[in-house]
Amino acid sequence: MTEQLRHGVKLIDLVMLGAGTAIGAAIFSVLGPAAQVGGNGILIAVGIAALPMVLFGLVYAFMASAVPKTAASYEWQREFTHPLIAFGIVWLRVLSNAVVMIILAQVLVNYLGMVIPLPAKPVMLAFFVAVCAINYIGVAVAARAQTILMLGLLAVFAVFVAAGAPSMKPQLFVEAASGGWLPILAALPLMIQLFLGIETATEVGEEVANPKTTVPLGLALGLLLTVVVYLSISFTALSLVGPEALAASQAPLLDAAKVALGPVATPLIVVAAVLALTKSMNAVFLVFSRFLFAMGRSGVLPAALGKIHPRYGTPHVAIMVAFAASVAGLLLPSSLLFLLIAVNIPTMMKYLGSCLAAFNVARDHPDVHAQARLRFGRGTVMTLSVLGMAAALVIAALGFSSDWRPYVLLSVWLAIGLAYYAWRRRTTARAV
Repeated sequence: MTEQLRHGVKLIDLVMLGAGTAIGAAIFSVLGPAAQVGGNGILIAVGIAALPMVLFGLVYAFMASAVPKTAASYEWQREFTHPLIAFGIVWLRVLSNAVVMIILAQVLVNYLGMVIPLPAKPVMLAFFVAVCAINYIGVAVAARAQTILMLGLLAVFAVFVAAGAPSMKPQLFVEAASGGWLPILAALPLMIQLFLGIETATEVGEEVANPKTTVPLGLALGLLLTVVVYLSISFTALSLVGPEALAASQAPLLDAAKVALGPVATPLIVVAAVLALTKSMNAVFLVFSRFLFAMGRSGVLPAALGKIHPRYGTPHVAIMVAFAASVAGLLLPSSLLFLLIAVNIPTMMKYLGSCLAAFNVARDHPDVHAQARLRFGRGTVMTLSVLGMAAALVIAALGFSSDWRPYVLLSVWLAIGLAYYAWRRRTTARAV
């Protein structure tokens, strides 16, 4: 009997999976640089920065309501664009997912170092082992762990916001609006980083009961939760210390918390960072393994990657390969700017490819369009898809002036992947 992926993901898990992927390292690092260029305007920039993700989210929600899949953004591109495009984009994602694991682990160790000195690489490896073990046992276990970690993080953030409530200054919104569009627009490229990954809820479609309804709803609720959290945290931090202090801080959230909480601030923010980063690592690893699984199942990578554990119902071989890739990522440069750009480009290409798939569904596959639970008209889907593709290209290009090296690294990696793809196609053709 063919093993099936187990239906262990519930609505609350989808919400926490999407929001938990987005609310990670960025909340602890972006506020300072964003306040430096945007001042109080970051309060408005938070809402505007969510708009590209709303655009991508609508496209993803439509596709999930029509064709729910595990590793959805790969499967949609493979079926509705071209297998080569799907392979190229997800091949880039293989590298970027390993990089994301390194970023999250690196920032996590930095925060733990505020409490106790730790050897960075061994601690990072220990977290990789823990995340791998959780995912190996089962998607329900991984999803429950994600939900528990996220609820813990929300509780810590609630303490921070409540402590800062007496100091909140509603006039900051007026000042943000009256400061003009220039600082708001200047902060946007940084604030967009806050929302990347919110579509993660769609990537486990075959592991959800009633996915055509549950997955789009989970995506929408996850985005709403993320906006509320970021707006609350930004408003509280600005009210407590102001944009100048945030801009000058190396740990902006910690410095803001010290004003409201005194000596309790450091352990509280360290706990928040550990919760946020661990759950983000868990979410990224879960999706990383599903991409490898889908590529093995479709035959563009070794078939062993498409195997499912007979007891746990998880893609156990893909999980172990994702673990090995994450460990190999420890050899990459440690510059956060380099790593962030290396992640951003494949992410935007993923969004572009998924939007192209949705465009093709609306234009060329009326039968698939008719299956969607979200009753978007074909013209609406095509318009959203075109806008999404344009946004992805613009955002992907933003980092070139900051550091060109990630573009070279990704180009070389893509060339290796395409050479492998061509070799595998020739080998398969000869065997037939």
